[in-house]
Amino acid sequence: MEAVPEDIVIVGAGVAGLATSLGLHRLGIRSLVLESSEIFRSAGYCLGTLTNAWKALDALCIGDSIRQQHERLRRYVTNSAISGLQTSELLFEKAKAKHGEHEVRCVKRKILLEALAKELPTGTIRFSSKVVCIEESGFFKLVHLADGTILKTKVLIGCDGVNSVVANWLGFKKAVFAGRLVIRGCAEFEGGHGFEPDFMQFFGKGVRSGTLPVNDNSVYWYVTWTPSSKEEELEQDRAKVKQIVLNKLGKVTEQARALIENYELDGFISLPLRFRHPWELLWGNISKGNVCIAGDALHPVTTDIGQGGCCALEDAVVLARCLGEVLLRKPKEKGEEEKDEYKRIEMGLKKYAKERQWRSMKLISVSYLVGIIQESHRNMMTFLRDNALAGFLSGVVLKMADFDCGKLTIS
Repeated sequence: MEAVPEDIVIVGAGVAGLATSLGLHRLGIRSLVLESSEIFRSAGYCLGTLTNAWKALDALCIGDSIRQQHERLRRYVTNSAISGLQTSELLFEKAKAKHGEHEVRCVKRKILLEALAKELPTGTIRFSSKVVCIEESGFFKLVHLADGTILKTKVLIGCDGVNSVVANWLGFKKAVFAGRLVIRGCAEFEGGHGFEPDFMQFFGKGVRSGTLPVNDNSVYWYVTWTPSSKEEELEQDRAKVKQIVLNKLGKVTEQARALIENYELDGFISLPLRFRHPWELLWGNISKGNVCIAGDALHPVTTDIGQGGCCALEDAVVLARCLGEVLLRKPKEKGEEEKDEYKRIEMGLKKYAKERQWRSMKLISVSYLVGIIQESHRNMMTFLRDNALAGFLSGVVLKMADFDCGKLTIS
């Protein structure tokens, strides 16, 4: 089959893929986004969207439309699930920040994906397009799809999640199991939910749970814990999984317990938390020639500081800007267009990789360490967490979010 020429192919129509495509579109650069599923995947239900994510969404010019559909949260409150007592309280508007006032909302993943897609030209997203193989062909990459289609592209960007085909091609290992499971859900209330606009978290006996209002009628919740071998075996039995979760909650508020207790049984699907060892980003190739990765393909991270989706949005803005700087430049010599363009693309992707390397490593490391402290069941760590570290850990979450990826403007 003859290869179909494309300028930029992005693998994965998740947050990173669509945001990267939109960033390029804002700069007048066309891309093709491949999605293996038939429709947008809504795994995860919602995203904790912190200050750094709103900087990126504003750079992409869709921040205000997302804000209108999601409630701004007021406080970050932590509680001991052992004593039932509050251990810390942090008002977002009073928290110190270098890059403007802190802004925290819980955003529905489906709404975010649809908002990104709505801004893209018709035909940008191609569904049911699973990548099975990547080949080199001079200054191009040949992307083979499951249906037999072959795409010949100048730039290949992997935004295809924790099981990334592109990351594998670049030599990265699969994301490793963090030893913990997570269950998430988004409950809907026709007459309003009655929750305060607070990010509530509960810690105790190796379990972390939380609730975040999304809007007047929706509340997102999650529970993470380290499973025993017996609990892992019960993974497919949703009734038993639900009972395990309810037994592990400890002394959470009655409102939070009722939220999870009344949630539909079909929603009790436990998923493994995975992450990439940060040193892999130090020694590995985030970019190679005209290929790079972004989002979970680059930095799969545990959920402990709520930075997975936020960091993916940062990646998108930085990547679009770096590519725009080199692609919008005219070639130096006639007859050398392909070679010159390849070299410029390689230079742009190297700049992106350098800019995202340490930021990604830091977020992965901090998230993993915070998770160890938050979900420790040891007596000494529980005492320190509840009596000395609760406020510090809350501050760490906001410190990691106090970041500005910059504008899309090209100098």
